[in-house]
Amino acid sequence: MNSYRLLLCVYLGIAISWLPRGQVAAEDIVIRPPVVAGPLDNPLKGWCPYTDAGKIHQPYSMVFQYVSWRELEPVQGEFQFDEWEKTWDVQAAKGKHILFRVYVDYPSLPSGLPDWLRTAGVKETAYQDHGGGKSPDYDDPRMIAGMERLIAALGKRYNQHPRIAFVQLGLLGFWGEWHTWPREKLYASPQTERRIIEAYNNAFPDKSLMVRNAKGYAGQQKWIGFHDDMFPQDTDNGKDWSFLAGLRTANRTDNWQVAVVGGEMVPNKADQWLGKDFDTTLTMANRAHFTWVGPYCPALEKSKDETFLRRSQELVRKMGYEFQITECTHPGHVKAKQSVQFALKGKNLGVAPFYYPWSVEWALLDSSGKEVTLQQTHWDVRRWKPGSFSEDIELAFEVPAGTYLLGLGIRDPWQDRPAIRFANDLPVVAGWTILSELTVVP
Repeated sequence: MNSYRLLLCVYLGIAISWLPRGQVAAEDIVIRPPVVAGPLDNPLKGWCPYTDAGKIHQPYSMVFQYVSWRELEPVQGEFQFDEWEKTWDVQAAKGKHILFRVYVDYPSLPSGLPDWLRTAGVKETAYQDHGGGKSPDYDDPRMIAGMERLIAALGKRYNQHPRIAFVQLGLLGFWGEWHTWPREKLYASPQTERRIIEAYNNAFPDKSLMVRNAKGYAGQQKWIGFHDDMFPQDTDNGKDWSFLAGLRTANRTDNWQVAVVGGEMVPNKADQWLGKDFDTTLTMANRAHFTWVGPYCPALEKSKDETFLRRSQELVRKMGYEFQITECTHPGHVKAKQSVQFALKGKNLGVAPFYYPWSVEWALLDSSGKEVTLQQTHWDVRRWKPGSFSEDIELAFEVPAGTYLLGLGIRDPWQDRPAIRFANDLPVVAGWTILSELTVVP
């Protein structure tokens, strides 16, 4: 017997043995696959580390990219996106989705303000906080117009770019974090904030966008996501300036249902937050509905401590989505071209949904694991929110008579292949989760 079919028979034998007798029509097959902990590198969730901060020690599916405005537009109107994208293919980023933030002022680093704006007379104010730097006048009309043009160009390039995971608004404030604490007078006006938010919303209708907090105009938006860059210490610390306190004040605590929430762990504190304060970390990930952590994250820490590694895995699996199939029902025998009913039940064990309409597909594979045909569904994976979900569909397969492996997949449009895996003990062949066998008769 072919190795794939042998493996499948073992799995199906386990699954079908759990079925109560007499509850299923003889012509139907019902699979209730064994459950296991989910993958640690499913797309668009989990760790999102720097690519230039040393070795990455745990599985991950995304990388974080800071980039300066000066690097992207050294000459007015001449965008160097091709050059920047070369940095996406360093070894640590190969095969990973990209999350990015553009900055103008990164304390302790050279200014990210393009020289052409400096030459035009945009004012800069020197400061010594956080290692020092120069803060530009964000309210200068030339500055605002330039940022809006940059955002429009970014959207034209990356709004439908399938490798881009999420986009942080950036640009304003220290590190692009929308504040200049403790030098508040250096920060942008509410009017400038509004124009930047509107520019991003117009430029990126198909990406999940994130802003640092829910103050002002950002707090009025139902569509926007947020990033907490002092997770979990200041996520909900009892102060009125904490991350979740701001979301509550703005009535934005439910935005996670439509837009991603994530952010950075307190730098170099993974031992603490996966150690004695791990309960707080889990609580905050649940309470804020975190999907990812980075660019500093526990994956950058080399540790052989079993507790550290076990808790890292627990946190990754809890963040974002974790889909688990509880039941699949389909006919055991079908005729070619005949429409028959397929049903799927499952759970999202994570704290957030998946945020993009990736295609959910069924496939028939031959005994060697080669794809013979596939059928797209109308199912919207974004609706598989925490808790239970169920779907059904009528499918017809136009294939020669024979017995096929029945696979389920959620297609990553960047890789153009099924990529999301389930928290089930099932074989995976070329990205397809093999649930069962289907016999097609003449």
